[in-house]
Formats: sequence, C-alpha cells, structure tokens
Amino acid sequence: QVQLVESGGGLVQVGGSLRLSCAASGLTFGSYFMGWYRQAPGTERKLVADISSGGITYYVDSVKGRFTISRDNAKNTVYLQMNSVKPEDTAVYYCAAARERRTVVPSYWGQGTQVTVSS
Repeated sequence: QVQLVESGGGLVQVGGSLRLSCAASGLTFGSYFMGWYRQAPGTERKLVADISSGGITYYVDSVKGRFTISRDNAKNTVYLQMNSVKPEDTAVYYCAAARERRTVVPSYWGQGTQVTVSS
C-alpha cells in the first residue's frame, strides 16, 4: 500500500520560512517524479514544484527564487523549503508521486498539510 505522509505545515508570518517533508512508502521511490501541489479555498489544486529522481526541478513562476524542492532517495523523502512566504502562499499543500512531470493527475497523493501565512 502506497503512503505519502506530509509534515511540517503550520502558521508562519509573512517573510518567514517553513520546511515541508513528505515520507513515501510502498512504492519504488526512485521511479517517480515527486511533486508538491497546493490548493487554496475555492480554487483548483495546482502544481507548485516537482523533481525528477535525478534532481531536475521545475517551479511555477510564483514561487521561483523563494521555494526549493529536494529529495533524498535513500530516505524516500521529498522536501519543500519555503522562504520569503507571502499571504498568497496560504493553502493546503499536497505531496504527490507521478510517472511524468508537471502532471495534473499524479499516481498517488498525500493527505495534505495546511500552511497559513499571517500578515
């Protein structure tokens, strides 16, 4: 059974930092692109960043230069370092495993972790 378990969400002030983690189990981690998506109230879930097994990354324009995605294939874990956060970063953040990058239909989803940026 595949499990993706996120942690690290919470309340952070504007301009602050937060690090999300996602521990994966039940899948061949190195065979998947790993991504972080987010969904704000009343909006669609959208890709924030993803990373290949070899470490090639992709970011949406709104987070470039502020967020960093990384993965540790030995620990089956993917991270999202969030710096200089803004109120518009407030959302539920989901970890996902996918067979292709920049997909809207990953193979597996985590349960999500809430990130709230206070001004």
